[in-house]
Formats: sequence, structure tokens, C-alpha cells
Amino acid sequence: MLDRIQAARRALVLGIGGGGDVVGALAVARLCEALGTPFALGGVAWERIPIDPHPGPRPMAEIEGGRPLGDAAVLASPATATPDGTAFSEARMASHLGAETVLVDVSGGAVGAASGIAAAMEALDCDLLVGVDVGGDVLARGAEPELASPLCDAVMVAAMLRASLPRDPLLAVIGPGCDGELTPAEVLTRVAELARAGSWLGTWGVTPRVAEELEAAASIVPTEASLQVVRAARGETGEHLIRGGRRRVELGPMGALAFFFDPATSAGLLPLAEAVSDSASIEQGRAALAALGIRTELDYEREGAAGAS
Repeated sequence: MLDRIQAARRALVLGIGGGGDVVGALAVARLCEALGTPFALGGVAWERIPIDPHPGPRPMAEIEGGRPLGDAAVLASPATATPDGTAFSEARMASHLGAETVLVDVSGGAVGAASGIAAAMEALDCDLLVGVDVGGDVLARGAEPELASPLCDAVMVAAMLRASLPRDPLLAVIGPGCDGELTPAEVLTRVAELARAGSWLGTWGVTPRVAEELEAAASIVPTEASLQVVRAARGETGEHLIRGGRRRVELGPMGALAFFFDPATSAGLLPLAEAVSDSASIEQGRAALAALGIRTELDYEREGAAGAS
């Protein structure tokens, strides 16, 4: 994977799970930079309920203070927010970096998000796309007992593969198990399956300097999962609780690693992304996973919002 990064003119590095995934994506962006490839950083216009009480992703019409890139992406400044004034994680990251970030609208499903990604790549003169998931739920098959937020990841991977790009994208999982959904052992099982298919390209470890910056970014961007990557990089081990005690994280050295894959060669091994590949709305994506018996973050958020009303 190092040669692919080094061969690129500029990389667009996107946190694909919404919310604080943009912090984990910053680690991979710094790797690109260290290899001589400048980057643009971004993520998805979907904050979790504790940050934004609106269930589901925000469409373009509800993203204020950004510069539109086509019909499904914006360049976010520190002032980019929802109509209620909630700053997106990417806006907070723009403040940390002192540079605009990319905000992708996933309300149009994989089809819409693909157009947003392609527009951002062209506008920012990027020829390599790297999608980053914190925790590893992007590798889920759907039956994992603690899986809770598979939809955004699946739609974004499908969008990455649908977008018209100069070269094949990279998929990175940083901090296996750090979001408390898949366990480290479950993530490693998926990595091994992808390795047997020739899709696992390499692994990189978070350095002390990068861990320090992630901690600084997390003081601005609300995130628990990406902070577990920092703790792992500093040698913490054992079980820790996140999400108000609802999720358990098994911390260890593996939590400071990023695994890189070629999603274009992973047919059959990313079934949730394949299930939503033709979705033209986030609701179609939700329905595709529901047909497989999988509950998603959109279901939980809608139920939570209904219960609070």
C-alpha cells in the first residue's frame, strides 16, 4: 500500500463512519504526508444523536456555511453547521488543521455519495481516495452481536467503488475493536479472510507524534473510539467502557494499528457494502440491510428520537 500512496499526486482521506471517524482518518492522512503525498481530509455529514439530535445524515440543504462541490459534497470551514447550529466534526477538524475539509452527503445513498466523492476529488486535484473506518465494523458480515452502526460505512465503501476515480481506492481500518462493535478477534478474522483473497495490502502503526496530534484533535472533535487508538498507542491494555458504559473495548497494542485493503478485489468479503451498492437514498440502504436482518444506526437514532419526543 505504501507504493500506491507514494505514487499519488494528492490523496483525499475520508473518515467513512460519520462523527469522529475524521479524527482516526487524520492519522492515515499524516501517513500519506510522511510518504510525500499531500492530503485533503474529510468525512460524512452524519453526527451521532448525542451531538446532533436529528436522526440520520444531513442532506446538502441542511449543511450551512460550506462551499458546495457538486450536488453531494461541500468544503467545510470552522463555521459549517446544521440549521440548528451544531458544528460538524469536519468543521471542528477544519479549525484544528487551519484548512477546509470535505463533507460528503450520504443522504443520497451510494449513488449520491459517489457523485460527491468524485466532485471533491476533481475539485481538490486528488488522484487517490482512502476511506478510513475506526474500529473495523466496516468489515462486518452482519451477525456480530455488538454491531450497531454498519450503514454509513457500507454506503461509503459502495460509493468509493462506484465513483469514477483515477485509480483504485484504498480502505483502511484503524484501531481494531476501538469502537466496541466488533471485537479485536472478530476484526482479525476478517483481515485473514481478506488476506487469503489478496486484498490485505499492509499494516501501519500509529507513532507517538501522530497519537499526540489525535489527542489534540479529539479535544475539539467529540470522539471516543479515536481516543482509544491514542490510549492503545501509549501502551494501555485491558477492558474499557465507552458510550456511557454501553460498549466494551478490549485495549491492547493492536488498537494502534491500521490495516489497509484493496476493496476492488474483495468481492464477497464486504457483503454489507455489496448489499447497498445500488442505493439511491439512505433509506434504500437501510432497507437493503434490514432485508438481511441487520439493524442500523439509522434505526436506533430514529427510535431514540421518537422516544425523546
